[in-house]
Amino acid sequence: MAQRTYYSPKGGLPPQTQMLSDRAVFTEAYAIIPKGVLRDIVTSYLPFWEDTRLWVLSRPMSGFSETFSQYIMEVSPGGGSDRPELDPGAEGVLFVVEGELTLTLEGERHVMQPGGYAFLPPGCDWQVRNGGDDVVRFHWVRKAYEFVEGIDMPEAFVTNENDIAPTPMPDTEGVWATTRFVDPADLRHDMHVTIVTFQPGGVIPFDETHVMEHGLYVLEGKAVYHLNQDWVEVEAGDYMWLRAFCPQACYAGGPGPFRYLLYKDVNRHMKLRLT
Repeated sequence: MAQRTYYSPKGGLPPQTQMLSDRAVFTEAYAIIPKGVLRDIVTSYLPFWEDTRLWVLSRPMSGFSETFSQYIMEVSPGGGSDRPELDPGAEGVLFVVEGELTLTLEGERHVMQPGGYAFLPPGCDWQVRNGGDDVVRFHWVRKAYEFVEGIDMPEAFVTNENDIAPTPMPDTEGVWATTRFVDPADLRHDMHVTIVTFQPGGVIPFDETHVMEHGLYVLEGKAVYHLNQDWVEVEAGDYMWLRAFCPQACYAGGPGPFRYLLYKDVNRHMKLRLT
């Protein structure tokens, strides 16, 4: 298997001589947060996390993300949390892009390397710590779990994308593939966080227009996306939020694979009342 690479932000500030124009876009249908805006000045901190800062990529709010939040966490050596999640109804996914993260899950210790993936159901007992000498960076996707009477909650698990064979999309000869961490037909799960890979020249050959909301973080490579009525270029380190029903298509620009971490909400009835 080819060596995986994962982009992660480093912060800092650009020089005073840098031009102000960038590729950042915020519309009612989609948003582009380019890697160049993930600087020190826009980091945040969380209660009960030590030696840790984060970039917030999306959060529930009017006219933006409605179903989830997504962070890039940066944990310095010795940092971490014994009380990471304060919302008892929140589920989460962790995905490591740099460094070595020690996750203690229901009392069992897991050392997660880049490509490491953990699913955390609501109410589970977990802690994280950076026991190494280098900074750890990982994505943390959070969603309010939608309980359904008669369907059990899914169990927690830890894996690594390098241990999972990507599933080719039909009739693409492997040019477009998805690394799935849960069975799409498992109705216990109400969100999927996957990795999508396009080989150079691969395309989404039509404007997908669907109910699922998306968060896409580009891990590797570059592409051109058609979003709503606009063409935008994206590259490793960029983040896209796509509102439900935002038309979307892309083609991978090469010279290497184009890969992104993808969130979507799935497997639940549409809410008929705004509460």
